Amino acid sequence: MKPAVVLLSGGLDSATCLAIAGSQGFSCHCLSFDYGQRHRAELRAAERVARALGAAEHRILGLDLAQFGGSALTDPRIAVPTGGVRPGIPVTYVPARNTVMLSLALAWAEVLGSRDIFVGVNAVDYSGYPDCRPDYIAAFETMANLATRAAVEGARLTIHAPLIELSKAGIIRTGAGLGVDYALTVSCYRADGGGNACGVCDSCRLRAAGFAASGLPDPTRYLA
Repeated sequence: MKPAVVLLSGGLDSATCLAIAGSQGFSCHCLSFDYGQRHRAELRAAERVARALGAAEHRILGLDLAQFGGSALTDPRIAVPTGGVRPGIPVTYVPARNTVMLSLALAWAEVLGSRDIFVGVNAVDYSGYPDCRPDYIAAFETMANLATRAAVEGARLTIHAPLIELSKAGIIRTGAGLGVDYALTVSCYRADGGGNACGVCDSCRLRAAGFAASGLPDPTRYLA
């Protein structure tokens, strides 16, 4: 089995991405980040998902982006929006987050001798983040193949973003077909310590709409 690095946040999308990588025959080395986000419930969810989907390895890397702030997810002084998903880039965007995380996944992939990185970004039913677009993924892959010894020596690296053009309902149906237990996942930006979801942040709204459109039951636990 070829090794692959899979970015795993503990949410719905990354869990589906891990299931897809596993279904394609990769030995999955999962990488999560404790980056100063509002809660650790998603990291506990990532641990559950990695175990349930048979990951070869799961590491949580400390990366304190809260030192910079600039996002409602890393600065408690900035409120998480709860009024509904709106056009534009929301305050939950974390500056350069995907670039930093993909770069560290790239470093681990070189050490593992892996030529494949999986990331669960989506550009259809999403919050408008600029680092979730196809052009961004293509540009990062180009950079990675210019910047690493492995690529220079002929081992080209591929950034897999299998969810990027799927609707949220499509993602859920895909994951359900691969045996993902979405009750293990946490997507909420404001989840409590037990992983219960607020139900009104952008991520909760997108997740709930996805389950409604998929026709599958929503296992999300909401705050009373």
